[in-house]
Amino acid sequence: MTIALNTQSLKKPTNVSINSELLLKAKQLKINLSATLEAALIEVVHAKQRELWKQENAAAIKAYNEMVETHGLFSDDLRSF
Repeated sequence: MTIALNTQSLKKPTNVSINSELLLKAKQLKINLSATLEAALIEVVHAKQRELWKQENAAAIKAYNEMVETHGLFSDDLRSF
């Protein structure tokens, strides 16, 4: 489950520590640090949210899979493949 982010949300200044050589190369290449960090954080946050959702729902997923294994799917008789 991924929670949508408000793209209109206000920006908040923050301090980060970055490898000095990497920072120099990024500046030389005119890489927008804020946009790059934000894009990377979105990916990491979504990945963490997916992992947490899987952990929180592991029992239900296991129960459902066991039910399907035991009883099959309700549509098994309707499929033509």
